[in-house]
Amino acid sequence: MTFKLVGSHVMVDLETLGNGSTAVISSVGAVRFDATGIKGSFYEFVDPQSCVDAGLKMDVSTVVWWMGQSDDARAAFKNKGLPLTTVLAAFDAWFAKDACLWGNGATFDNVILSSAYKSVGLKAPWPYWGDRCYRTMKTMYPDIKAPAFQGTAHNALDDAAHQARHLILIAGGQL
Repeated sequence: MTFKLVGSHVMVDLETLGNGSTAVISSVGAVRFDATGIKGSFYEFVDPQSCVDAGLKMDVSTVVWWMGQSDDARAAFKNKGLPLTTVLAAFDAWFAKDACLWGNGATFDNVILSSAYKSVGLKAPWPYWGDRCYRTMKTMYPDIKAPAFQGTAHNALDDAAHQARHLILIAGGQL
């Protein structure tokens, strides 16, 4: 079985304070890429209170999980985030309208991001048929190992870039 990356793609990674479809988002990291490599990036911190005000939810188990992560990963919470609506509008402006959106899990990043758009009355910038799952692809091609991680684990931008680089390798690209 062969997999090819055709056209434009965006890999998104969210850091959240919950794990359900309406989780509070603390940061959005994304990279634009194609079969030849990463072409651009997006990274913003979100004000958690603005998420709660929009009806998104936090859960204690995820907050406790964050407390056990590295100092570098937790340091992101010191950043003052922008209002959710501002971040989503900026992501919409940055997003390549002809791109597919990849997330790490069929029910996580893309679903949470879509729910966030709905919570503030905005339309998500990708078409419903453009949702893609990186986790599915890495499971289908276990013999193609991910490249060495660059950056900080659980940093939304670093995670998105790592996932995109791995997907490019799965598709037969070169880094």
